[in-house]
Amino acid sequence: MSRVAIVTGAASGMGEAISGHLAQAGHSVALFDIDEPGAARTADAISTAGGRAIAYAVDVADRASVDAAVAKVRSELGPIEVVVTSAGRSAFEPFETISVESWQAIFAVNVLGTFLCIQASVPDMVAAGWGRIVTISSSSGQQGAHRAAHYASSKGAVITLTKALAKEYGHRGITANNIAPSLIETPMQQAAQSAGNIPSAEAMAARSPLRRLGTVDEVAAACGFLCSDSAGYITGQVIGVNGGSVL
Repeated sequence: MSRVAIVTGAASGMGEAISGHLAQAGHSVALFDIDEPGAARTADAISTAGGRAIAYAVDVADRASVDAAVAKVRSELGPIEVVVTSAGRSAFEPFETISVESWQAIFAVNVLGTFLCIQASVPDMVAAGWGRIVTISSSSGQQGAHRAAHYASSKGAVITLTKALAKEYGHRGITANNIAPSLIETPMQQAAQSAGNIPSAEAMAARSPLRRLGTVDEVAAACGFLCSDSAGYITGQVIGVNGGSVL
């Protein structure tokens, strides 16, 4: 069945791949990203492939921006029954030098942004008696991360938020699950490597029992399943798309 889906962080990386996967499955996809040209490129690619997608310039950390975009989605595409929160921000700093501003900037996108987008959309799912919420965290939220206490903490919060939503909305026919990727080839990962903040792709691949990095399409495939009718008895779970690097 075709649904209306919101995907945040849809301009690149995992969000872009997830958007394409959901569109290929027949869903109408609202692409949320602060990078409006990037979201527009994703929308064009989906349209060229025969899918339906609309790009929206959204600051997920700003309630007014989120609420306005969600209202437009309802008007242009219809009620929202799938939300995937892939927008994220990372940083690498020694713990002792993390400023309050840096801490808040990470949490604003990763945690507040996740909260705002889901909260604005969930009334449609309640009304329909059906919904799928998939949040994207990171293995850092499961096991911590060197020189990234703020990032790891924010991703841990996303995992806990997802579990809370699963408990609160399960009886409404709404599932909430989390994907915790690791060792995935993304623009964010490549930028961190170029800056010397994380090891090379080869060194990272050696950490995986599969001896390779994962792809954004593999994350998208897991997300697509969690958004489907077939995943109706899966909720409150953390799905590690990580090549076995976290067991």
